[in-house]
Amino acid sequence: MASQIENLVVTKLIPMNYFPLLCSCLLLLICNGCEVACKDSKQTKVTTTASAIAVTEVTDQNTLIGLKTGQQAPDISLPDPEGNTKTLSSLRGKYVLLDFWASWCGPCRFENPNVVRLYQKYKDKDFDVLSVSLDSDKKSWLRAIEADGMEWNHVSDLKKWESSVIPLYNIESIPMTYLLDKNGLILAKNLRGNDLEQKLASLLGK
Repeated sequence: MASQIENLVVTKLIPMNYFPLLCSCLLLLICNGCEVACKDSKQTKVTTTASAIAVTEVTDQNTLIGLKTGQQAPDISLPDPEGNTKTLSSLRGKYVLLDFWASWCGPCRFENPNVVRLYQKYKDKDFDVLSVSLDSDKKSWLRAIEADGMEWNHVSDLKKWESSVIPLYNIESIPMTYLLDKNGLILAKNLRGNDLEQKLASLLGK
């Protein structure tokens, strides 16, 4: 399989900058029943067969369907891991990264270390994270939280793509994130890696 991936990269069917992400995603696909991080074929989808690997074209994250910057983020009210109801509005007064993810989502898990690092850096500067999981299995959800060191707020109704947040935020694929200001207004969406770090630095200082 490794040689197949290398051949795809060499022949430029897959851009080189997507290679680490693809490897991470494929590993989770194999280990978790070939889940994909998309509702349909409009976004990145990885399909494995006995003889081939097919990767659809990646859509620019900033053009994904969803809410627009400047809008009020709809409130979310879902159970946390202990079964207590947690709301997005309870985090008003802080900059909040609203993160839609799942334990089976390769790209989500690939980005988690970066969010962990930034959370540790800015958590004492009015920055918080609310991760909304599209998992269906509670044990898998909790294992991923612990394994990735995600020491912030977590909620899920454990309904996967039937979750109440799907129509609320018009979610077509994950990871999907929104950065909110202290009043719950959307500042930016789908910031990851260096882009997220630079935005937080501009808001909260270095």
